[in-house]
Amino acid sequence: MSRVIYTQKPGNIRNRHRRTIAEALRRLSLKSELDGEAKDLTALIVFSLHGIADTVEQTIEAWEKRNYYIKAEHFRQEWRWLNSITDELSAVIYEGQWAQLPAVLARLTPHFADVKIKQMTREPTLWQGAYERFMQED
Repeated sequence: MSRVIYTQKPGNIRNRHRRTIAEALRRLSLKSELDGEAKDLTALIVFSLHGIADTVEQTIEAWEKRNYYIKAEHFRQEWRWLNSITDELSAVIYEGQWAQLPAVLARLTPHFADVKIKQMTREPTLWQGAYERFMQED
């Protein structure tokens, strides 16, 4: 088996996903009703949370290979909330429980409060069709 070489650092990828989620949360907070775009934005958040989870695992594995077990465990604790809220948000979408969406987003928002957004940089093409892609995955 050959070695996997990552061309981008996990921290950079994680920050890009965090920025995407922060912008999606901002856009969702401006919506007054649930429409197709809101569903797409919610699915995009789930995809980005999965991307963050992948980078967290990559980082932990790298630190454990170097015997940085304490550092890896602290990092694992810092991101422990990620899987449970991803599962909750996925259930909201998959089961169509949209009435629970504001409560889940309210629990998610504090984790991205440190991301400063002066200008929206994500294009709408990023989230268009995300809901359909989410529903097709299993």
